[in-house]
Amino acid sequence: MKKIFTAVMVALGLAAGTAGAQTKIAYISIDNMVGLMPEAAKADSMLQKYQVDSLNPQLALDLQNYQYKDSIMKSVDTLKMPQQIKDENRKSIAESAYRINNWQSITQQLSQQKQEELVAPIYNKVYEAIKTVAKEKGYTHVFSQDVFLVAPEGDNLLPFVAAKLKVKLPTAPGPKPAGVK
Repeated sequence: MKKIFTAVMVALGLAAGTAGAQTKIAYISIDNMVGLMPEAAKADSMLQKYQVDSLNPQLALDLQNYQYKDSIMKSVDTLKMPQQIKDENRKSIAESAYRINNWQSITQQLSQQKQEELVAPIYNKVYEAIKTVAKEKGYTHVFSQDVFLVAPEGDNLLPFVAAKLKVKLPTAPGPKPAGVK
């Protein structure tokens, strides 16, 4: 709620602060535009491949290492082992157990990092198209659609940005926004 209020106040302040200059405000759902990009499907499949090819084998390796180290500690006469080596082995076993027990959160973090790496170029491409379309259409300010509760359909840049990026929008019943052919 605070985010929406702040955005509205900024928009009103910008409109009032630019007396004499024409203020034209538009909005777009950046996430929707990125989701429509053909590269997004490729990024999703690359992420799934990363999860299957990289993360799942790592869990199997961690389990195998844990079992191996644990069996060594149990089978070796630990009384004859120097204390420093015992401590290092126990620490290593504890770290392996931690990774295994927290595997879901670890893989979630790694997957999120990989996803951000894969979609960053797509977001950059969309941002550049938004800036180009805004300049071409004479918009002085472009907000994320999430900050508006109500906005006129004609100021939605999604169709224009999609056209600029040569991305086909899904067909929806109803009138088209003004200026879109």
